[in-house]
Amino acid sequence: MTGVSWVATALVPKQLDLLRGSTRNPAVIGALVNPSHSDHDLHLHELQEGGAAIGKEINIVQAATVPEIDIAFASLVQKGADALLVANDPFFISSRDQIVALAASYRIPAMYFTREFTEAGGLMSYGASLVDAARQGGVYAGKILHGEKPADLPVMQSVKFEFVINLKVAKVLGLEIPDKLLALADEVIE
Repeated sequence: MTGVSWVATALVPKQLDLLRGSTRNPAVIGALVNPSHSDHDLHLHELQEGGAAIGKEINIVQAATVPEIDIAFASLVQKGADALLVANDPFFISSRDQIVALAASYRIPAMYFTREFTEAGGLMSYGASLVDAARQGGVYAGKILHGEKPADLPVMQSVKFEFVINLKVAKVLGLEIPDKLLALADEVIE
């Protein structure tokens, strides 16, 4: 398991707590997970643990292809999900527009793992900064280009985490985000 994946899945309890606090304490929380992801089992474990921590059962739907994302959302609606957490996965980043559009179409408040989803029209995100991770990768590459051996370099993990709320989306969904959550946000899109 990579350091980045571990950090991302370790954030699941916090993501679920923020989602619960912003969506009128949803009765049914769904989670979108990619069964092909190398950390699939870890994602499932973190979702179960995170759900237990907030007293909710998490209904997991899985998608590893574009058509499966559509099917997963239809399944969430059938299960009565009134909130969604999208698990950390590169495939989901590449399918960001589709996922955000489906969440909007079905009017499901969703928590994402990176700000790029919130900027694309998602409700909220909490996770490591991709910009900071790219910067750290550049620092690593610079050290290697200047003669340092990769094996001698320390393992680096993301140190910058961002909580972003899109108030435009909250308004469309009829949600009033509590002031305490707005105060926690690193950025509020209005």
